[in-house]
Amino acid sequence: MRPILLQIGGLQSYREVQEIDFGALTGAGVFGIFGPTGSGKSTLLDAITLALYGKVERAPGGTQAVMNQAEDTLSVSFTFELATAGGSERYRVDRQFKRNGELSMLGSLCRLIRYEQGETIVLADKAGEVNQHVQELLGLSMADFTRAVVLPQGKFAEFLTLAGKDRRAMLQRLFHLEPYGDRLSAKTASRYKAADAAVKELQAEQQGLGDASAEALALAETRLAEAREACARVRERLAACELRAAEELAPIHIRRRRRRGAP
Repeated sequence: MRPILLQIGGLQSYREVQEIDFGALTGAGVFGIFGPTGSGKSTLLDAITLALYGKVERAPGGTQAVMNQAEDTLSVSFTFELATAGGSERYRVDRQFKRNGELSMLGSLCRLIRYEQGETIVLADKAGEVNQHVQELLGLSMADFTRAVVLPQGKFAEFLTLAGKDRRAMLQRLFHLEPYGDRLSAKTASRYKAADAAVKELQAEQQGLGDASAEALALAETRLAEAREACARVRERLAACELRAAEELAPIHIRRRRRRGAP
């Protein structure tokens, strides 16, 4: 993101409308903001964050006590460019707020504009839609933006000591690595669960069929051979018994026929 123009009015120490032309400041490629404590250096960064995300990171509730006490309205407008494969694209975010108490305020206007061939196209005109579009354009949530792009006072150490999980999530969004990070992990986990369920289903079917291992098959074949041998022996004994019975019964049948007068 390359800042182009910032306009602020009624924000903290900036009571009257002020305009910062970053195009003029960045002619040499780098610039610095200098001034005594309380002169409003951090407020410029607050203004950029407020324009992009509708909140100030260091303010209670995001918007508490950021409006100048002598004003009843606050306005901020931020123009910036994003580099794309086809060149740069220019956008502008406008936000206006009205006082809603001593410290609080309510949004009265919010819109995101894209410059295209000399014309302005309104991409969103509701706070929630503007916030969503900005996050998609920058690829950064407000938390990521204040950690990686705009580091408020006292937040640099937090950035350096960010926990591994939070750092990984921020870097994924920063470099658009979600398809290779959490999304890939989720897809892998889903496929693992499906494969595990299929394996368990096959194991259940196998248990229903019994043991089909090589050892079990060999044991079954041995038992079958033994059963066949035992069956053959029983058949031989049965045949021998039948023959002996026939031999023993033959004289009896002959005597019966003689008694009946049969030849």
